[in-house]
Amino acid sequence: MTWFTAISDRLPLTFKVPALVVVLMIVIGAGVSQVVFSRLVATQERQLNDLADAYLDGVESAIVDPVLRQDTWEIFDALDRARRLYQAVGPLQTVVADPQGAVLAASDPRAAPIGAKIADVFPVPASATGKVEIGGQGRATVARPLVVEGRMIGDIYAELDTAALVHERAQVLWTLLGTNAALTVLLAALGWFMVRRMVRPVNVLFAALQRAADGRVEPISEIEMRNAGSEASRLFAQFNDMAKAMADREALTGRLAQEERLSSLGRLASGLAHEINNPLGGLFNALDTLKVHGARPEVREDVARLLERGLFGIRDAVRSVLATYRPDRQVRNLLGADIDDVRLLVRPEVRRKRIELIWENQLPKEFEVDAFPVRQVVLNLVLNACSAVPESGTVLVRAQVDAADLWVDVEDSGPGLPAHVEAFLGAAGSESPVAGTTGLGLWIAKRMAAELGGTLTAGHSSLPGAAMRLRIPRRVGIEGESQHVA
Repeated sequence: MTWFTAISDRLPLTFKVPALVVVLMIVIGAGVSQVVFSRLVATQERQLNDLADAYLDGVESAIVDPVLRQDTWEIFDALDRARRLYQAVGPLQTVVADPQGAVLAASDPRAAPIGAKIADVFPVPASATGKVEIGGQGRATVARPLVVEGRMIGDIYAELDTAALVHERAQVLWTLLGTNAALTVLLAALGWFMVRRMVRPVNVLFAALQRAADGRVEPISEIEMRNAGSEASRLFAQFNDMAKAMADREALTGRLAQEERLSSLGRLASGLAHEINNPLGGLFNALDTLKVHGARPEVREDVARLLERGLFGIRDAVRSVLATYRPDRQVRNLLGADIDDVRLLVRPEVRRKRIELIWENQLPKEFEVDAFPVRQVVLNLVLNACSAVPESGTVLVRAQVDAADLWVDVEDSGPGLPAHVEAFLGAAGSESPVAGTTGLGLWIAKRMAAELGGTLTAGHSSLPGAAMRLRIPRRVGIEGESQHVA
């Protein structure tokens, strides 16, 4: 039964139910047809036996005396009169034989000559019970002994025409078969239609779930809601509520990601102000020097070089912030300079806490991953590491690639990750931010990594402290821009 169960499980319900209806109709039709046909046969045989008994009774009463006298002509005359009188019985041949089996007379003397052996002229086996046996060739035979005062004086053999009865049987049989076949087809079609209509809401819901699995959670249309029954309408309403809740959650997730970016930007605002303010102080001093000693050529050259370095520093700081917090106009590949921009952005925090920053950027000039979210995740991880280490601590950042993936490791000498954060990063996924105020950034980082098809995992560093590993697979089939966003 294993193979039957396996095949049955793969068949759709719209096929199994009509097939079951067909099987049941065949079984029921066969049973009903058998009962009807058996009743028909019994009725025909009973009626034919009644007619045959009446015919044989008439023949017997007419030929007893001629048989006793061995009067062949009178026996023949009696048989001829009986044939015309009992046409409803349809006697084809009637033969009267003596006790030794010799023919005394027959309704057709040419077929059964006088004196011939009954076995030679009556080839169809006759029943000696007096009951008619309907054969399949449209002929039935019957035999009755002639007994007078306990003495056997001969036998009557009759062959009856049953072609009309056989034809009637065939008509009834074909009518039953045709009716059963028509009912089977009709009920199978009706079953298919009804089951298809019943499972239509399931198909609609299945299609909606498939779209949801592909990332497009769309509510079921109002038209489908109106066409469905009461139970299906309630089911569709529940699905639409779920779709709305998921859409609201996606919108909330997007807002959380935006707020996290703005929060990180706020953390860097003071450091960026220092990055700009320090060269500005030198620039103003250079301008004062130029005002006082501007006539001297060597002073002008020194001031020009100083102004150039200061402006380059301001430009680099502003460019890094723009590249990090302004979404790219279109997807582009990651550059090695994008990772170095992160070092520039965290430099104020590194200086403030006197952190030893070990920077190992082994990226090629360009790698096929989406630059903006990768840069965003790496900045988040490095800022978290800088926040976790004490003053004069150590942070290690290593970026490298292999044939298929980008790998970024961020390690620190801090106290390590809390247990609930490690559990969150070690799980297959999370539908909501982890507990605690420090977990939101990691939740956003993990979500962005998952959207790129990558992973973010946690471990223990040899510094010692926390170790974060980001893996992003190489993007296939999409060419990104190779120019740096200014």
